[in-house]
Amino acid sequence: MEYRRFGKLDIKVSPLGFGMMRLPVDASKNIDEKQTARMVHQAIEKGLNYIDTAYSYKGSELVTGKVLKGGYREKVYLATKSPVWLAEKPEDFQRFLDESLKALDTDYIDFYMLHSLDSNLWKNKVVKYDLVTKIIKARESGKIRYIGFSFHDNLDLFREITDITPEWDFTQIQLNYLDTRFQAGLEGLAYAAGKGLGVIIMEPLRGGYLADVPDNVQQVFANSGRTAVEWALDYLWNMPQVSVVLSGMSNMQQTEDNLAYMQRAKVGMLTKKDLDIIKSAQKAFADYETIPCTGCGYCSSCPQHIAVPHCFTAYNNWAVSRDLLQEKAFYYRWDNTFGQLADKCIGCKKCESHCPQHLPISKLLKKVDELFRQ
Repeated sequence: MEYRRFGKLDIKVSPLGFGMMRLPVDASKNIDEKQTARMVHQAIEKGLNYIDTAYSYKGSELVTGKVLKGGYREKVYLATKSPVWLAEKPEDFQRFLDESLKALDTDYIDFYMLHSLDSNLWKNKVVKYDLVTKIIKARESGKIRYIGFSFHDNLDLFREITDITPEWDFTQIQLNYLDTRFQAGLEGLAYAAGKGLGVIIMEPLRGGYLADVPDNVQQVFANSGRTAVEWALDYLWNMPQVSVVLSGMSNMQQTEDNLAYMQRAKVGMLTKKDLDIIKSAQKAFADYETIPCTGCGYCSSCPQHIAVPHCFTAYNNWAVSRDLLQEKAFYYRWDNTFGQLADKCIGCKKCESHCPQHLPISKLLKKVDELFRQ
């Protein structure tokens, strides 16, 4: 396996990073700590050395701290994120950092970032409370080794934030072979890398959408010797500007598969024929009008307890299959299992302020409800 340079920093990271957001859960819907430990330990033993969590991932930091005991913490770079949207005063930054350090049971965090920046958070939280200065000072204190930001907005804002200080060490952006012009996109990747920043990629599978692909996309990949997941990861690993690709793994099979793909990851690994296959897959996906939800769950703050990701998954299934009876059965079968269905939306739009994709969720839920009422 080839480790990758992390921007201007003199460190090397594994091509794959373990995202601690979509972890396995037990019957009580709590994180299954034993299974998570087995997955993370196996990943580290296979050479993975980057672990990503966040203050806002429910229970994740505590579990991450537990599974990294027994010498595993010293074998990895540990990343977590400051929930800037929760800040109500400048002092909250230090409180969030201290709480993360305590939950993770560590004296320092390798990679610490301002989480999920968009125009609203940038203006009303980061600039208002001078959080860039605070994160730089936290690095100087030794509680953080490297500083950066994760991003969900347009390219112009991405450039503005990137250029606000030469102190940034890295950034984290959403990128996959469908979202090449979405948010920071490929241009943002090149811009950040050109500034010497390490670039971490999130949502390489767009919340699983690029894993379980439609039939006509699967036909593009047929007889290639690569799975749909492998194609999505290889597309990113092929690029020298990419430092590490995160994957949220929910079971041991996903972990083992991704670790096997990681062993073969190399810059420039795709041939012209391979890149043509990616282009064909992009064209095949263009036939479907799906909702670009990644299933991150940030909308779980809904006061009506609507299972937004489930509603959008059912709609996307229909957009691909066009089998209304089948997808209606899927939609209603899970009523109240994950939460309420789309008809319970009252249009308050509270969820929309938390959506990294900036989706008009209330409008889309109405669309889902109209479809499945037929």
